Amino acid sequence: MLNGHGDDIYNYEGIRMNFSSNIYAHAYLSELEAHLCCHLDVIRSYPEPSPRSLEKMIAHEYGVDADEVLVTSGATDAIYLIAQAFRDRKTYQVYPPTFSEYEDACRVFGYQESDDAALCWLCNPNNPTGEVFPFSYIEELASKHALLVLDQSYEDYTLAPMLSAKVAVSMGNVLQIHSMTKRYAIPGLRLGYVVGASPLICTLRTHFRPWSVNALAIEGAKYLLRLHPPLIPSLTAYLQETQRLRSSLSSLAGIGLIDATCPPSTPFFLCTIHPHTAASLKDYLVKEHGILIRDASNFRGLTPHHFRIATQSPEENDALVAAITQFLQQR
Repeated sequence: MLNGHGDDIYNYEGIRMNFSSNIYAHAYLSELEAHLCCHLDVIRSYPEPSPRSLEKMIAHEYGVDADEVLVTSGATDAIYLIAQAFRDRKTYQVYPPTFSEYEDACRVFGYQESDDAALCWLCNPNNPTGEVFPFSYIEELASKHALLVLDQSYEDYTLAPMLSAKVAVSMGNVLQIHSMTKRYAIPGLRLGYVVGASPLICTLRTHFRPWSVNALAIEGAKYLLRLHPPLIPSLTAYLQETQRLRSSLSSLAGIGLIDATCPPSTPFFLCTIHPHTAASLKDYLVKEHGILIRDASNFRGLTPHHFRIATQSPEENDALVAAITQFLQQR
């Protein structure tokens, strides 16, 4: 369970540049931090057992009913809640490489993997590849499976069109996962929510743990929903910088790109290194340069040679390319 995930910066000292997390690293959070400092008194009382007031705000934002939204303590909490609530479906399907928690959650609740499964998981945009799937593919999966879970946690990191909440609700057998953690770059607050037809959300509520979303997270979410601060100043410019970084890395002998899409769909992407391993590259970058990357070898379907990069500032990206160049030259 989340063994060897991205942003494992807590395992290291002296990290100066973090390419291991897909979450935008340069978000402006000072105003949110100031707001939370002024509202620390919320921790003196229990939060709502179920954060209905926040669900109403989210529902208003999407133009759906409040009974079609369920707030959770992060997207991963939503994943385990869905697996628990629909465990009578018994079979699941995923399309690796993808986020490992779908499979882990299903194993916890006794599912078996099957090609004609009742429950299907799709990450869109996909982690770790950055691939974005078209509507036609989503519709095809929804028609093949009794329940499709569509994880759109990285929807704010792409310019590609995403399935709307209204459409997800209208489909009847789609549960859509969203992540405020990633939308606003606040992983420490743990905030996610699920959107779907009210009968599906009603089933989830029967397994929802009271007070699982803390008061400070609820307060922060309401503040962000009122102001809608932009996460990334210019997503277009960010993706252009991603393409520049990809081009620089692909020019290095021994480094390959898994998806040569141009322009890239997301600011995170998979690479390979040969004949070395991702683990040896990661170890070198941490020890010699204070740079952290994501060893992607523990994603099912990938190898010890795969690693994932998330674009940072131009200066940091140049430093990464220079450090990997040194690693290759010294081996």
